[in-house]
Amino acid sequence: MPSVLVAGASGYAGALAARLVMRHPEFELAAVTARSDVGRRLDDLYPRHRVPLELEAFDADRHAGVDAALVAYPHGASAPVVAALREAGVSVVDLSADFRLQDLAVYEHWYGPHGAPQLLPEAVYGLTELHRERVAQSRLVANPGCYPTATLLALAPLARAGLIADAVIDAKSGVSGAGRAANDTTHFVSADENVTPYGVGGHRHLPEIEQELALLDAPVIPTFTPHLLPLDQGELVSCYVTPSRAVSQAELEEQFADAYAEEPFIEVVDRVPGVRDVRDTNICRISVHADERTGKVLAFAAIDNLWKGAASQAVQNLNLMFGLPEEVGLR
Repeated sequence: MPSVLVAGASGYAGALAARLVMRHPEFELAAVTARSDVGRRLDDLYPRHRVPLELEAFDADRHAGVDAALVAYPHGASAPVVAALREAGVSVVDLSADFRLQDLAVYEHWYGPHGAPQLLPEAVYGLTELHRERVAQSRLVANPGCYPTATLLALAPLARAGLIADAVIDAKSGVSGAGRAANDTTHFVSADENVTPYGVGGHRHLPEIEQELALLDAPVIPTFTPHLLPLDQGELVSCYVTPSRAVSQAELEEQFADAYAEEPFIEVVDRVPGVRDVRDTNICRISVHADERTGKVLAFAAIDNLWKGAASQAVQNLNLMFGLPEEVGLR
């Protein structure tokens, strides 16, 4: 069995990744590392995941002997770890933003100095349904952000058909998307019974969405506003698209059915999806509607932000990198 390190396992996504790898029939969970809670067992920190390993401080000399690694450190902290692992020949799926953007100047505008810019040409953007063949051949995959995952899957069929003249993306996610470090917005008192927009006009996932839409021949500048919901996990994006020409409901249904007919983790449905439909799964559930009154196209996508938006999508990518069916360990 290929051995797998999960680096950054004390965070929500990293802990879930460790659980998925430990239960995976074709991978062996070799070690879990963290920047905090070192020396603590992961099943003490997250009892529900039942991972009986002690969190260690990352040491390239000790931890780079694995076949693969899922790296779940924050942006900036991830790049040096990924560089050390790649230097040792380890296949890596990185869950941070450090390798998602192809243009170094764009990355540094949104995130600051890059810790390993020499690796950017090597990295493949790991939205599996869009880049499956490249992911399978890559040794460094940049796992997408949760909002871009849902947004791009909702918009990709329209982008490929040249139908997007403009788009407004209204995105909503649970508080786990902000990570373990609570702040004034994600604190229970602020989040409970409340809905709050944030990152208005400048959320860091916006350039990621624009980059991938441009690669789908839809070089638009969308309006993107995320909102915080009083949920622990779950995400819904509502995309309001001004089409480049008139389009019928029948045409939309045919486009989306054709685009996703063979996708094991995409469900195209008639009714608008909700976050409970996909909780604790690697599923993205999508619904598309032609609004006859306004002429717009309404596309909705629901995912679990910790699963398809992070950890389970990372395992889906890892499966492909090792020549396995991408559903293994995720059903």
